[in-house]
Amino acid sequence: MTDTAVPAEGWHIARGDHHELHVGCGDKAAYVAALRALVEDKVASRLAARDHTLWGPAAEDEAGKRLGWVGLSESSRSMISDIAELEVELREQEIYRVVLCGMGGSSLAPEVICQCDEVELVVLDSSDPDFVRAAIEDRLEETAVVVSSKSGGTVETDSQRRAFEKAFADAGIDATNRIVVVTDPGSPLEKSAREAGYRVFLADPEVGGRYSALTAFGLVPAGLAGANVAELLDQAEAIRPALEADSVDNPGLRLGALLGVANLAGADKLALTNVGAPYVGFGDWVEQLVAESTGKDGKGILPVVVDSLDSPNFTPSTSDEVLVAFGPAHAQRADQIKPASGWGATVDASLGAQMLLWEYATAVAGRIIGINPFDQPDVESAKAAAREMLDGGGATPEPVFTDGAVTVYASDGWLPDGTSTVVGAIEALLARLDGERGYVAVQAYLDRHRDARLAQVRDVLATRTGRPVTFGWGPRFLHSTGQYHKGGPATGVYLQVTGQPVADLAVPDRPFTFHEFLTAQAVGDGRVLAEKGRPVLRLHLSSPGELDAVRGAIG
Repeated sequence: MTDTAVPAEGWHIARGDHHELHVGCGDKAAYVAALRALVEDKVASRLAARDHTLWGPAAEDEAGKRLGWVGLSESSRSMISDIAELEVELREQEIYRVVLCGMGGSSLAPEVICQCDEVELVVLDSSDPDFVRAAIEDRLEETAVVVSSKSGGTVETDSQRRAFEKAFADAGIDATNRIVVVTDPGSPLEKSAREAGYRVFLADPEVGGRYSALTAFGLVPAGLAGANVAELLDQAEAIRPALEADSVDNPGLRLGALLGVANLAGADKLALTNVGAPYVGFGDWVEQLVAESTGKDGKGILPVVVDSLDSPNFTPSTSDEVLVAFGPAHAQRADQIKPASGWGATVDASLGAQMLLWEYATAVAGRIIGINPFDQPDVESAKAAAREMLDGGGATPEPVFTDGAVTVYASDGWLPDGTSTVVGAIEALLARLDGERGYVAVQAYLDRHRDARLAQVRDVLATRTGRPVTFGWGPRFLHSTGQYHKGGPATGVYLQVTGQPVADLAVPDRPFTFHEFLTAQAVGDGRVLAEKGRPVLRLHLSSPGELDAVRGAIG
C-alpha cells in the first residue's frame, strides 16, 4: 500500500460491487499504519477462519465460543424454508400480527429488518405495564408471539411470555398454535417450550446476542412478519468475500481501523445518522453492537444516534466525535461538515451487507483498542442489583425532595444541599458534566410509544450543554449501552425518568408485578452506576400525564 491510498486531504473512497465506503482521517499516518498492520497480520482472513487469538490471551476463551457469526450468511439458510412454511401456516389460520418478546440484540435486529421491508412487527422489549398491556390487548385473536432469549432465562422475556400465555388462556385460544420460541440449544427455555408443545427454533450457540442478526433471533420473527430474510442473507453473502480479504480495500478493515484509531486518538464518541438509507432504526442496532462490544475496562466507543446531520445532537466542533452516516451518494456533504476530529465515514450498502460489515468492523476496532469485543461483564451487575431489589435486599432509596408531580432521587454526594426544585436538580447534574469529554445519558423507564415525545430532550440537552446526548428506553438499553455506561470511560452524567403507570400488571406465577420489576431495574442500575462514581438523578412522575413537567424542566 502506498500513502496515496489515503489522501492527506478529502475522503478516501473504496468501492466494491456491493458497498461504497468513504473515509476521512483525522491522523493519516496513524490510520495508514493501523490499516497496514491489519493487512500484514491477516486479521480479515483469520477472523473468517474463526481465529480466537486475535484479541489476546485474556479474550481467547470467550472469543472461542463467539465467532459463529462470520459464516451465518451461509449456515442460516437451512432455516429459511422452515420459517416460510410456518409463515404460511399462520396466515392460513388468519394470524397476521406478530409480537416479538425479546431484549437487546434479540429485538433490535428484527425490528430494523422489518422496518426496512415495511412489514409490521410489534416489538415488546419493555417491562412497563402499560406498554405490555397494550401489546396484549391489541388484536389478540390474530396474534402470534415469538419469545426470544439466548440464555432462556431473561426475566423480561419470561415475564412477557407468562402474560401472553394467560391472555391466550383467558381468551380460550390454544397457545401451542400461537407461541414460537427462539433460544440456544439446551437452554431452560428450550426444555419448557418443548414440554408445552411450542414450535422451537434453535440459534447458533457460538454467536453472541449482539452479533445474532443473521441467526434465528433475527430471521425468525422478521420472516414470520413477512420480511424477505432470504434476500437479507444474500446481501450479507455478497459482501462477505470483500470482508474476508487481507486487502487495504477491505471495508471492514477500513471502518474498523477508523473506529479504533480515532478512539485511541481521543475521539471516543460515534455520531450515527441516516442520510437516505431505507433501513430506519439502523443506528439503534449499531448502537447496541458497538457500545456493548467496546465499553469495558474503562475504554470504549459511545454511539450517539442523531436524527440528521443538522441535529443539535451532532456537534461537529468537538474533537472527540467521529461521524458515520449511512446512505447513498452523500459523502460530499458529510465531508463538508466532518467533525473537528477529522474522523468520519459514509457507508452505502444493503441492510444485510451493512450488518455483516459493522460486525467485522466492531471486532477489528476491539483488537485495536485492546478489549474483548465478545463479553459484557457489567451487564450482569445491573441484573443482579434488580434481582436483589425484588428479593427485598438492598436499601429502598429515599427521595431527596418532591416538586409538584415529580419526586426526585439522587445518588449520594453530588447534589448540593438545599436543592428543592426539579430545575435546580437538573442544573446541578449538568454542572457535573465535563465540557470537553463528557456526555449526558437520558434513561426513560416508561412506555416508549405513548411517551415517545420525551426523546425530544436529546436535542434540547445537546443545545444546552454543547455535548453529545444519548437516549435509551429502559430496560432495553440495559442490554446495549448499559454495558458502556458502567464499563466505559467515567465521563457520563445520568438522568433517569421513571413514573407510575396507568395501572400495574401482575406477572403470572411470579411474586412481583411488571411495575415492581421495572422499578427494580431502574433502581438497581442506578445503584451500580453510583457505586462506580457516576452521578445519577432520577425523576419519578406521579402519573403518565405529568411527562411534560420533566420536559419543561429540562427545557
